[in-house]
Amino acid sequence: MAIHRLNHAVLFVRNVERSVAFYRDVLDFAPIEGMDSLHGAAFLRAPASTNDHDLGLFEIGDAAADSDAGRSTVGLYHLAWEVDTLTDLEELAGTLAQAGALTGASDHSTTKSLYGQDPDGLQFEIAWIVPADRLDEAALAGRSRIQPLDLASEIARYGADTQGGYGISRASAPSAR
Repeated sequence: MAIHRLNHAVLFVRNVERSVAFYRDVLDFAPIEGMDSLHGAAFLRAPASTNDHDLGLFEIGDAAADSDAGRSTVGLYHLAWEVDTLTDLEELAGTLAQAGALTGASDHSTTKSLYGQDPDGLQFEIAWIVPADRLDEAALAGRSRIQPLDLASEIARYGADTQGGYGISRASAPSAR
């Protein structure tokens, strides 16, 4: 028996309605109908997910302190979600920037990443993963350093609509149409 993927994450938030609005309006998560009857809780699904839900949000109130995880306590650093194409990543960069939620963009060589935070300062990553058949020696050697992300250069190198993750986080490449 082996674990093969993360099914969902649960976050404690100050205000569940504000958090639902952020994840819905900025990241396009959809609230799950029929799972919204719990006061102070909400469950959402990512746009292309087949999970029952990907994110649970539980309200603990406006007086809650910021998380000290990584500063003075152990805890979760961030969640990471994967997008299909560099076009998706580019669009999300604009959406996150417009929402004031974009906190960084990094090139990890085999992964191209945006970093953001939700209204409670909880951090997340959105990544496009270079497909296995596009990995070369330079990309593999570059994993030991982090560079600033130049999306235009990555789109020129890999293509705007190249499906990411195949052979890495997905089993096989999509069939040609």
